[in-house]
This record gives sequence, C-alpha cells and structure tokens, in this order.
Amino acid sequence: MKMRGLFVGRFQPVHNGHLKALEYVFGQVEEVIIGIGSAQVSHTLKNPFTASERMEMLIRALDEKNIPRGKYFLVALPDINFNSIWAPYVEAMVPKFDVVFTGNSLVAQLFRERGYKVVVQPIFRKDILSATEIRRRMIEGEPWEELVPKSVVKYIKEIKGVERIRMLATDLEKNEKELQAPIRIPEF
Repeated sequence: MKMRGLFVGRFQPVHNGHLKALEYVFGQVEEVIIGIGSAQVSHTLKNPFTASERMEMLIRALDEKNIPRGKYFLVALPDINFNSIWAPYVEAMVPKFDVVFTGNSLVAQLFRERGYKVVVQPIFRKDILSATEIRRRMIEGEPWEELVPKSVVKYIKEIKGVERIRMLATDLEKNEKELQAPIRIPEF
C-alpha cells in the first residue's frame, strides 16, 4: 500500500521554499495531497491569487521539477475559521492520507489530536522564502523572480499578477473618494 502524505499551504504565490518543502515530502511518501488553503479568498493583498491560479502555479512548478502528476493531488480547501473542527473538515475534503507534513504548530497539534503522525518539515530560508516577502518585493519593485520557480514567474507575468498586487496595495477607495469629491472653486 502506498504511503500518502498531506501538505497544506496558501501558496500566495508558490515559491522556492514551497518546492524545497515538497521535495522533502515527496522523498518521504509515494503520493502527496497538496491542500490549497484559503481557497475561497482572492484579490486581497494577503491572498491575491485565486485557488485555480495557485493550482496552475503548483502544476507548472512541479512539472519544472519533473514530479510526475500521478504522484500528487491538488485539493482546494476553503477556510472554516473554526480550529477545533478544521482537521475533521480537511479529512472530509481530501482523499485518505497517512501522515501530515507541516511547519505550522497549530496544524501539527490539530492533526496529532486526530491521531495522525505529523512530520515537522524543515523550513528553508524563511527570511526571504516567504510569500509575504515576495509580495512586498513585488509592491516595492524589488527583485523577486529568483525566489520563485521560473515557470511560476512566467505564469505570474501572464496573468499580470504583479500589477494586481500593486493595485491591491494602493488605497483605491481613498483615491476614488477624492476623485468623486465636488470640485471647489475658490472665491475671489
């Protein structure tokens, strides 16, 4: 019987740290369920990409690493914001799995309470290999491409992801209100 692992992330965007973590996971089990967390959220500064865009990023990045598509499943996991029932919710949403891989202490605790073996995977260069840092660099116009697989860089450019993130970082509502304010002509 094949050992199947679970790995959950938001992937906003997929970056080289995710790939290093997934390479570790693929080295431990035969199949991996990759849960796309916060699947219902997109077009926000913290979650700029849709679930389908993040799935496309993962497929392209794993293809780039020559990981056969038959070795993993991608599953969208909308948030439920109810920690005590999150692990059973995930169990209901994904195929059966044997072990959970995570770097998140809450996720580890919730699945341990359900009786799962939890492997705390190594974190790779969290100082720069974080989606928050990558989005910050995109907003500031700093180099970010070396932190992301080439296939994901290409895809983000195809969907104008940097432009989306920069737009989300602006205070458009404030700008719109200023544009709609009545023009006052000074009295002489």
